[in-house]
Amino acid sequence: MENKMFCYQCQETAGCRGCTVAGVCGKKPEVAAMQDLLVYVTRGLSAVTTALRAAGRKIDRNVNHLVTVNLFTTITNANFDREAIVSRIRETLKVKADLLTQRGDTHGLPEAALWNGTEAGFDEKARTVGVLAAQDEDIRSLRELITYGLKGLAAYSRHANVLAQDDEEVDAFIQRALAATLDDTRSVDDLVALTLETGKYGVQGMALLDKANTTAYGNPEITTVDIGVRKNPGILISGHDLKDLEMLLDQTQGTGVDVYTHSEMLPAHYYPFFKKYRNFAGNYGNAWWKQKEEFESFHGPILMTTNCIVPPKDSYRGRLWTTGAAGYPGCSHVEADENGHKDFSALIEQARNCPAPAEIETGTIVGGFAHAQVFALADKVVDAVKSGAIRKFVVMAGCDGRMKSRGYYTEFAKALPRDTVILTAGCAKYKYNKLNLGDIGGIPRVLDAGQCNDSYSLVLIALKLKEIFGLKDINDLPLVFNIAWYEQKAVIVLLALLYLGVKDIHLGPTLPAFLSPNVAGVLVKEFGIAGIGTVEDDIKQFFGSCDNRTA
Repeated sequence: MENKMFCYQCQETAGCRGCTVAGVCGKKPEVAAMQDLLVYVTRGLSAVTTALRAAGRKIDRNVNHLVTVNLFTTITNANFDREAIVSRIRETLKVKADLLTQRGDTHGLPEAALWNGTEAGFDEKARTVGVLAAQDEDIRSLRELITYGLKGLAAYSRHANVLAQDDEEVDAFIQRALAATLDDTRSVDDLVALTLETGKYGVQGMALLDKANTTAYGNPEITTVDIGVRKNPGILISGHDLKDLEMLLDQTQGTGVDVYTHSEMLPAHYYPFFKKYRNFAGNYGNAWWKQKEEFESFHGPILMTTNCIVPPKDSYRGRLWTTGAAGYPGCSHVEADENGHKDFSALIEQARNCPAPAEIETGTIVGGFAHAQVFALADKVVDAVKSGAIRKFVVMAGCDGRMKSRGYYTEFAKALPRDTVILTAGCAKYKYNKLNLGDIGGIPRVLDAGQCNDSYSLVLIALKLKEIFGLKDINDLPLVFNIAWYEQKAVIVLLALLYLGVKDIHLGPTLPAFLSPNVAGVLVKEFGIAGIGTVEDDIKQFFGSCDNRTA
């Protein structure tokens, strides 16, 4: 039977090979087709902008933003709304046509730069430009690895853009790299080099977002976050976009509505700026994949600011709102005006007529260990390492997911020796951030730096420790990488680590399906990339012993 679709960009792709009938995420073939076409026309637009830059022309910031939002729209669990994606294709074709008139000469441009089909032909064209259009398995693997890294980089760049931070170098690279994936003359070696260059700009892009967040909201600080509920009606905000949270908190002042964070929005509590809002209640629930049960029990409206949408139950579909690159058919969408302002009044009015959230847990969790906070504790941390109180740091950043095999990370955290400290960022933390793992001389054994993009903080912490201990190589640190991945933002974090020379990263719960055997072999040979094993075997490999366990 002919594939209805083909997608293997996330960790949960069917059979660790590819989704061919419908996405495990809930994406339908007709949506997958339009996402494929949106990526294709965005590559074509990028080929035009890259040619214009080569001719000395400056590209308007709005065009750069169009590219990043297009890529963001196609990441896993972000947008399931075919019509919204079709609208983006139409806009991209229009912008591309305008730029082509500026260039005049179309000689040397690829077919994607010149294609300007009508909507009636979108489905037919989509069938010819998907992942499987590249016949050579290794070329296909590297092109997709680069593309998925660029999707993650675009997501982070977009978050910075809404906070008035842009980096023309990052935008130009994203477009140059997209254009390069259209070039059939590129060799495997060329694409390997471009993969590492993507990691280089991944570091730059995460630095841009870190600057944007800390400039706007201050440096994260150690914070205790309530995970219970109050008696007022509430709005639950999920995703990653802090600007959306700021606007929502401003607009809910004096309405009697509390605001709770969910999943990757938890680290917003760590920023000093947000602590002034008395109705900023706490964090509700866990990682993204548990949302069907938790959104139902929340009772109030939920605002999805970015990806991590699970197709909603009918029982709360009318309370699920989207904004930005996120979208789901039948759910209300909040658009920004020309100044970036979003009107959440309808969402707030709905909340006022809803019951208060049902309590699903009580207690607190502690976070806020981004780079500035850890640097402030540097003397204490260094003394603990020198005295032997801390034997190793274990980086367990990344993503959570619904596969039962991810229980490995909970058991691994429990099995770690008591003289180890977990460094984390991203929703992977929900596998162990509510365990009672204790502390080492007052230093918590789980140091949460924040969202997935805050993996940049973990890099800065590692580089600072390397400097303090006078080491020449980051791999000489008492540092172990055992990372969980799920989607494309984790891919750019991985490529950034590889660019920085980090070796022997363990990646799980499975290696990416988009890595061909030969490409996977290169990563194993050059960087020591490995999958996970059993908890007991991995503890022995990392520490040589299973003694002195946490639990």
